[in-house]
Amino acid sequence: MASNNLFIAILAIVVTLSLQGDNNNVVQAQLTTNFYSTSCPNLLSTVRSTVKSAVDSQPRTGASILRLFFHDCFVNGCDGSILLDDTSSFTGEQNANPNRNSARGFNVIDNIKTAVEAACPGVVSCADILAIAARDSVVLLGGPNWNVKVGRRDARTASQAAANSNIPAPTSSLSQLISSFSAVGLSTRDMVALSGAHTIGQSRCTNFRTRVYNETNINAAFATLRQRSCPRAAGSGDGNLAPLDVNSANSFDNSYFKNLVAQRGLLHSDQELFNGGSTDSIVTGYSNNPASFSSDFTAAMIKMGDISPLTGSSGEIRKVCGRTN
Repeated sequence: MASNNLFIAILAIVVTLSLQGDNNNVVQAQLTTNFYSTSCPNLLSTVRSTVKSAVDSQPRTGASILRLFFHDCFVNGCDGSILLDDTSSFTGEQNANPNRNSARGFNVIDNIKTAVEAACPGVVSCADILAIAARDSVVLLGGPNWNVKVGRRDARTASQAAANSNIPAPTSSLSQLISSFSAVGLSTRDMVALSGAHTIGQSRCTNFRTRVYNETNINAAFATLRQRSCPRAAGSGDGNLAPLDVNSANSFDNSYFKNLVAQRGLLHSDQELFNGGSTDSIVTGYSNNPASFSSDFTAAMIKMGDISPLTGSSGEIRKVCGRTN
């Protein structure tokens, strides 16, 4: 009888330890806002100072960093895979169609990583640096603030094919946009709010040529304005830039949505959000209520940052963001 009681007691301890281990894994897999509070206490100020210097020098850089974060998260989660450079033996995501000749800001992330490594070597992932830098870019351009959850680790792999298929194209229809965002767990409202990131930054003529010459749901004066720097012939002036927000390209505000209501969306995919479809009411709401946009945008950014992070012992902490260890 005593031996049976001893066996039961030992079994209870084993089960308890097993459950604790499972709980630890669950906790470990969750991102938190204070993940580096003791291991790298000056992380946030280090990131912010470098981003501020870059944005002060060229405001467009803020939009570029925010876009990098979007394009990272939409391809197998927010794992820093977009930062990996191509080599003779490795094909990354930087030359995928949505990124080739347009993804920018890698040097800023590299500069941040160098500064962070000097202070806290081998501790902070490039994926987390990108997430924090994206938030700082928004704030520095006048947008809302939020607490960034961290604890991600860096991918050792990348997928050019997934980048080509998962990242929404500027030619996307409303249904395609809704599907692309839904595929990564983001709602239609999240999609509209996150599209508001186009209140900053610029786009290349090749991305809006068809819209300004061929589409009818566009303000005529706005189309004429954009045609001046974007020749009709393909291959001519493809890289010429125009602001995504004609009113305030360097200010993070709600004027993007006001532009859509006035049929001054630069990209086809922009105007699809206000074109007689299911998202018209959301756009109208954001155009009239900047606080509503800010609130939904920050919530959606946090939600997007939660997409399939590598945590625990998965992935690695890269020493240099452009290559695996």
